[in-house]
Amino acid sequence: MNERSFTTETGHVLTDNELNALAEEAERGYDVTKMVRRPGRPRMGSAPAAPVPVRMPEDLHEAVKALAEAEETSVSELVRDALSAYLRTEVPPQVHDLHGQPDSEAAILALVEEAESGYPLGSLQRRRGSRRKGRARVFPVRMSPELQSAVEARAEAEMTSVSEVVRAALRARLENGGGSGPPGGGGAHATQHSPTEADTCRDYVLPRLKEAGWDESQIVEQYRITDGRITTVGKNHRRAMPLRADYVLEYRPGLPIAVVEAKRYYAIPGKGMQQARRYAGLLDVPFAYATNGRGIVEDDRNTGIERADMVGFPSPDALWARYREWRGINESPAAGEGLLIPFNRDLRNPDGSVKEPRYYQRTAVNRAVASTLKGDKRLLLTMATGTGKTFVAMQIVWKLWNVAWRPGRNPRILYLADRNILIDQPIEREFKPAFGSGAGSPIWKLQGEAKLGREIYFGLYQQLAETRSDDPMFRRYPKDYFDLIIVDECHRGSARAESSWRAILEYFASATQIGMTATPKRDETVDTYDYFGGKPLFEYTLASGIEDGFLAPYRVRRVVLSPDALGWTPTKGQLDLHGREVPAGLYSTKDFERVVSLLSRTEAAAKHLTDYLRRTDRMAKTIVFCVDQEHADQMRRAIHNANRDLTKEHPNYTVRIVSDEGVVGQGHLSDFADTEREFPVIATTSEMLSTGVDVPTVRNIVIFRTIGSMALFKQVIGRGTRLFPDEDKLSFEIIDYSGATALFSDAEFDGPPEKVVREEVDEHGDVVDSAGSETTEPETEPAGPAAIPSDPGITPEDLEGEPHSKFYIDDAQVWVTAEATYQLDSETNRLRLVAYRDFVAETVRALFPEPTELHSLWMSRVGRKDVLEALMAHGIDADEMIDRTGLRDADPLDVLVHLAWNQPLRSRLDRAQRVRRDRVAFFEEYQPAAREVLTALLEKYAQHGITELDDLHVLQVPPLSKLGTPAEIASRFGSPAALRAAVARLSELVYVA
Repeated sequence: MNERSFTTETGHVLTDNELNALAEEAERGYDVTKMVRRPGRPRMGSAPAAPVPVRMPEDLHEAVKALAEAEETSVSELVRDALSAYLRTEVPPQVHDLHGQPDSEAAILALVEEAESGYPLGSLQRRRGSRRKGRARVFPVRMSPELQSAVEARAEAEMTSVSEVVRAALRARLENGGGSGPPGGGGAHATQHSPTEADTCRDYVLPRLKEAGWDESQIVEQYRITDGRITTVGKNHRRAMPLRADYVLEYRPGLPIAVVEAKRYYAIPGKGMQQARRYAGLLDVPFAYATNGRGIVEDDRNTGIERADMVGFPSPDALWARYREWRGINESPAAGEGLLIPFNRDLRNPDGSVKEPRYYQRTAVNRAVASTLKGDKRLLLTMATGTGKTFVAMQIVWKLWNVAWRPGRNPRILYLADRNILIDQPIEREFKPAFGSGAGSPIWKLQGEAKLGREIYFGLYQQLAETRSDDPMFRRYPKDYFDLIIVDECHRGSARAESSWRAILEYFASATQIGMTATPKRDETVDTYDYFGGKPLFEYTLASGIEDGFLAPYRVRRVVLSPDALGWTPTKGQLDLHGREVPAGLYSTKDFERVVSLLSRTEAAAKHLTDYLRRTDRMAKTIVFCVDQEHADQMRRAIHNANRDLTKEHPNYTVRIVSDEGVVGQGHLSDFADTEREFPVIATTSEMLSTGVDVPTVRNIVIFRTIGSMALFKQVIGRGTRLFPDEDKLSFEIIDYSGATALFSDAEFDGPPEKVVREEVDEHGDVVDSAGSETTEPETEPAGPAAIPSDPGITPEDLEGEPHSKFYIDDAQVWVTAEATYQLDSETNRLRLVAYRDFVAETVRALFPEPTELHSLWMSRVGRKDVLEALMAHGIDADEMIDRTGLRDADPLDVLVHLAWNQPLRSRLDRAQRVRRDRVAFFEEYQPAAREVLTALLEKYAQHGITELDDLHVLQVPPLSKLGTPAEIASRFGSPAALRAAVARLSELVYVA
């Protein structure tokens, strides 16, 4: 019998199916008496187990998983085994450090009393049980009731949490290791215990890579691919685990050509292939390898063949030759040389570190460089707003500049855009740091003079074309002057056959032309794809950026104003502010601020927005997109007046940034984009801020106009997607007053929001209900009468030539009508309607199948902490839950049970009164002086919640502080330990009542 087989007491050798069935039974917590493992016997509970949420650092969890795999058991079983051993050890003494010296509890209490008298306490630090730094997640571990009780008792004894006890047990278990090494193991380390993935990598994979000729500079360990998706939890944020490859093989720095995934020694060699293939696809490399240290499996995208008979890894030169064949550059030595050019490393992050290209940026640059050097003339790169298009453009230019693309001279490059800010920002932020500034710089911004002799030109279409001139600037250059033209935001006109921009591109037809955009257009007259060669050379979507953690996720707050929901009809013969009769009919969203200007509608939106900012953050940078420049001014004025307490001190709290503002508007734009400047806070605009403007601190995107173009919609949303961790800007809010967010449901849009909130507001602009409704988000148009036959049929063109281009109404009654929450379904990746209460209920029932299970955990302080951590991991913050449900007088436990199982609500006051009435015997156990403390604590609970009993700092604030110092209060019970025990019992009685 081999050492991996299992038998029953009768000698029957168990099959794999029987083993799996028994393992599943064991996971449920039942004692499996007929199974004997060689060697040893699993420790299992004797009663049904329940999941206990355990907070664990990701590195610890990975190590535990690896050890569980090595021992061929489950993580839960390994945890139970570790706890069984740990609980037999002595409880460590509670030691504190005072300036590095251990001190006793009596001395600590004396120091506390001294501090109460006004002396500095100094640096008092708890040695054990403090929160460990680093990213952590909550994992469920199944424990029998007996084991759970024992762990909770140990946690109480150690004055720490259940999670910390589990972590301590696991660390001890990992230090001890277990089992024996593989036959013929890889060195002393490997013979101590069954090798984990890390052991396999160090003892087997690395030596084999080096045998194949790969040196350390070519082997990148733990290659970080993504940052991990950001999710919002109340007012906080969490990141998912980033994707990391065990090894990435680079032929030259920054040029990956293969991925290697390693699994433990006893796993099958190909176990990591699916993972390796996924990483290879993301990194745009053709070779994926999976290994257990003994066998090697190769997947070759060039041939489509997966080989399991590899005797070793290919050498760097052999793999590079195969890579060139896959890339199709064997006939173009220059293309291969271009890929070998290192990326520019002169740019710096805010912390001073080198700004390294992200994985998708490397792919975009390398594809563009290879295609250019192969001779392709039209290339399209489609990258979502905020993903670094200009950084990619600079790196492309850098590689072509250094590869000797044009023998005897540097290549001449023209960077085209249609707005000054789209020229100035790339020059200052990307190109000058890389190529230098001053007299010897190759950079030149075109400003009316067709200057020769420079090599990297930046220009506006408008200046080059000069349609009113018989001799436009671009014709003053030879047709073959430029080798490369980069067209920023190329969707805005460059592909239109009759446009002046197109004339520039056709004049320089011999140049390679790279179009860059977040939103390619395709309609009857504009086809970005067609002009730039069909299918994009590279695409990186908004959804990908959010999923990878490089872009900020967003929430959608859909606000429906009454004229938009119901339409607005003038009374018979009604005159506008200028004395003109308003044509009869039903006006809807598409007419507002184009045909009819409802000033009260603008004021209601401004008040609602102001109230929202008061609830959240009045200094949060906000962009408001309006119908036109006049509407932007009306909205600016309405917001200004709604915030008069701020604007009287800071008149630039709200500004209008539109083309009509000229130099003043440019100054406001510069200040608004400056991350160091506090003002202006709110910018109203029509379209000027929709494209290319980099304001990473924007937290709110407000849409107060209809948007019919998907390209424009994506650009508007993109204004908020940039991250700014220095100010904790990791997500943003979209506040939609016009129904534009219906475009989220369009198949062309790839980035669905985390949730959509609809608010109901009364005629004063005050929110009436935020609990959710069953109203569904419209598919194409906002709810309202846009297509009703009584539509007046008036268009802006009908009013051309009039002294005023709209009908202005200031006496319409306006209110807001509904609220609903939309969550992104993790399985279908589509939005589904769900009220916040339903979301909490579903999550609670998933984590704790029975109310008794939740109740038993909540009874202890450490149990409450673990429950709250588990809820936080699933996006539920207890404080936010109380605020959103409005159940501020109830205990969080009662709110959770009420939402999840519809049990009657009880107030904290009711619980406190029941304890005083029904638990008289408990109070009579103590002297009157101690009873006074317990009664005061119970009143604190009734007023403020269970945290008043969990944190004994409450002893230092009134009314308890009036009873004496903490040491004096503890003396009423005999000792600090007796005080803690009494408070712990009181906490339990609160939840027994």
